[in-house]
Amino acid sequence: MADRIGFIGLGLMGKPMAHNLLNKGFSLTVHSRSRPPVDDLVRAGAVAAATPADVARQCDVIITMVPDGPDVRAVLEGPSGVFDAVRPGSVIVDMSTIAPAAARDLAERAAARGVAMLDAPVSGGEIGAINASLSIMVGGAAETLERVRPIFNALGNPERVVHIGPAGAGQVCKACNQICIGGALASVSEAFAMARKAGVDPAKVREALLGGFAASRVLDVHGERILNGNYVPGFKTKLYHKDLGIVMQTAHELAVSAPVAAVVQQYVSALMADGRGEDDYSALATAVFAAAGLDR
Repeated sequence: MADRIGFIGLGLMGKPMAHNLLNKGFSLTVHSRSRPPVDDLVRAGAVAAATPADVARQCDVIITMVPDGPDVRAVLEGPSGVFDAVRPGSVIVDMSTIAPAAARDLAERAAARGVAMLDAPVSGGEIGAINASLSIMVGGAAETLERVRPIFNALGNPERVVHIGPAGAGQVCKACNQICIGGALASVSEAFAMARKAGVDPAKVREALLGGFAASRVLDVHGERILNGNYVPGFKTKLYHKDLGIVMQTAHELAVSAPVAAVVQQYVSALMADGRGEDDYSALATAVFAAAGLDR
């Protein structure tokens, strides 16, 4: 644990992740656009930094966990950014979800400064961040992963820290993750809509399906959310909307047909148009229900 860790971005995911690092005994310097989570981490033992550059000056490993690609670029390349002060031999770990092409470009820019960079997006939502049970998909050099593996093991399930491939590969994996989740979520929503229109209790349908081959984490966790109408965000619709944009952009770049993801994107766009970007993304079910002429 010799490396001092910097953590930039203390939002819904970043704040509990930073707390887990402190709880595991890591020395931590933090920065975020909003002051209250910084103060909370300082009370727990972290050191506050005024800018991303200040984080880089103090730390050997700098983790970023911010909403989108432009945010990552601003943190790294903007005024008083990490690249202004990062030392050769340091490691940057971006755990945000951004486009694979952007991840590769930033890794090249870091390498030009003698700095290794990993793209390491996560899956597991706020619950996974709180419980340190995240799955972590890693792109970049294997030897860099080994250097920071103890950090990842403090943030997620060690058995689910997977080296996917070179720079950008972690973000490709995250795009694949979002495709799979969206397809499952739309299917569960359609199944519940069919049950409701047939006058069948969707809770009983879920109970039966969980005992068979249709069982899934989405049916279990998000199925319960949908049944209860509980759309308090664990992962916001507006962020999933952004992620699906990355999915479709990447599919276009690679000439991959993705009609299921395209349909899911339209459902999520309908939620956004309805002003529900702050709801949990499982609220996609309400768009499916509306299309079926059901109340939400």
